[in-house]
Amino acid sequence: MTASTNPQRFAGTDRYVATQDLTLAVNAALTLQRPLLVKGEPGTGKTMLAEEVAASLGRPLLQWHIKSTTKAHQGLYEYDAVSRLRDSQLGDEKVRDIRNYIVQGVLWQAFTADEPVVLLIDEIDKADIEFPNDLLRELDRMEFHVYETRETISARHRPLVIITSNNEKDLPDAFLRRCFFHYIQFPDRDTLAQIVDVHYPNLKQELLSAALDAFLRMREIPGLKKKPSTSELLDWLKLLLAEDIPPEALHSRDNDAAIPPLHGALLKNEQDVHLFERLLFMTRGSRRG
Repeated sequence: MTASTNPQRFAGTDRYVATQDLTLAVNAALTLQRPLLVKGEPGTGKTMLAEEVAASLGRPLLQWHIKSTTKAHQGLYEYDAVSRLRDSQLGDEKVRDIRNYIVQGVLWQAFTADEPVVLLIDEIDKADIEFPNDLLRELDRMEFHVYETRETISARHRPLVIITSNNEKDLPDAFLRRCFFHYIQFPDRDTLAQIVDVHYPNLKQELLSAALDAFLRMREIPGLKKKPSTSELLDWLKLLLAEDIPPEALHSRDNDAAIPPLHGALLKNEQDVHLFERLLFMTRGSRRG
């Protein structure tokens, strides 16, 4: 197995605004040759990070999106016994070689790739609690055994493994010890402006300022079930531009303008909409008083 230290460094890309702390975290994972565990609010760019790291380093990207039913062995391989039984009943000659019924998982593909890859294990906290522990040996040793063919698959090149979590459940301590950890803080106003500029470089400053005011004010409302995310801000701005909404509409005090236009891009459940409406109603009442 090739496991030499990789001299490559991540420095962000034109499409992704990476803070200094995040850049240091990616490079620390490269230096330590450990998985990078990234947590943060949904919509803060965790998945996109893996895409941009791969682009920056010039590496292929392999993605494993985890579901509640995903099992660790599926990332290694699966043995298709049903197809082999069917082929044997039909007299197909290929049943003589069991390798014809071994389906390679994403870890197998990463281990046997001709060049180092970036491997994204996305939303690991969706799986059951045993899932991370079931991957400890493979991620540590960079190899696994295929019992059906009695062979060991070892990594030709050590992949950079990026693991994302939305904190839906705690991860085992033994797994955490093997990772370099980084929490993506929600961007401050200046960083949000930089992110918006990447996607909408010609956005007028007056609209940007009004949109950020409304967006950040909405996030500060206590009791929101789901705070609007960075990705939802970008969706909202896209709609504002498409509908040619003027900046004044975002901070209007007219009684008919209870919430910002096209707020469905930001508030995603009726409880939060009602909460925001009540807050604005109370604010208007206090102004009249």
